[in-house]
Amino acid sequence: MAEETREIRLKRLKMRSMRRGIKEMDLILGGYSDAHLAAMDEAALDVYERLLEENDQDLYQWVSGQVAPPEPYGALITEIMRGADGIVRPA
Repeated sequence: MAEETREIRLKRLKMRSMRRGIKEMDLILGGYSDAHLAAMDEAALDVYERLLEENDQDLYQWVSGQVAPPEPYGALITEIMRGADGIVRPA
């Protein structure tokens, strides 16, 4: 089986970001993926891909600040929480 190209991987991750299961996470991760995935290196994409394997209810609690995210997701969740102005929104 041929190895997945970067272009195909980015498309797959964007689709997984937009089709989560709960609408809030579709919107949050869909917008984040559109804005940031293309600039990520392979290591960052690996972390993001593992994040997408997490349960939506857990993800929402992390992104909303209700529960602290586990490592290695802390920095990524903080980045996802940032608005266009760079301010982390409190829960």
